[in-house]
Amino acid sequence: MGRVSQSPDCGRSQLLLIDVQERLLPAMSDANATVDAQRILLEAAHCLEVPLTVSEQYVSGLGPTIEPLRALTASSVVLEKRHFSCQSDEALAARIKDLADRSGRDQLVIAGIEAHVCVLLTALECQRDGLDVHIVADAVTSRSLQDVALGLARAADAGIACWPLESLLFGWCHSSTHPQFKAVSALVRDRVRS
Repeated sequence: MGRVSQSPDCGRSQLLLIDVQERLLPAMSDANATVDAQRILLEAAHCLEVPLTVSEQYVSGLGPTIEPLRALTASSVVLEKRHFSCQSDEALAARIKDLADRSGRDQLVIAGIEAHVCVLLTALECQRDGLDVHIVADAVTSRSLQDVALGLARAADAGIACWPLESLLFGWCHSSTHPQFKAVSALVRDRVRS
């Protein structure tokens, strides 16, 4: 069994963006709002120096990560996978483990699609392997909102923390005295306005 989830800490976190791809996204529920949350999450992670790993499922069939997010992932590690769980893919599992072991990044924050398949299976397997796993609830989606709810409920039942985006971001900062708090706060304010 994995660790009991603790409040997220930007110094202990690594971010995993799962399969937000060109030919997959159009079939997803609430896609625009989800991508907006993912964009803010990626921008905040960059600002707070949280390392990012991106998975892409079967790129020749589903295409690469969508353009609005691809521009924000230019300096991150992007790995193709064939397994539904990232943790079952050797290269992705090695990357996640390396960040946890070598850099103390033992909190895995997950966003992506689909919430009830790749996101959930990855979260469960990473928790099993000892990581403190967190899912950003409004930065995941599936083809149906019922599947999103069921996927998040299953994760929560397993002890995986499911956070609203703003809670996670302010948890990363811990207080308004954090050097990047104003930048992160501005990202949240911009979201509220749109």
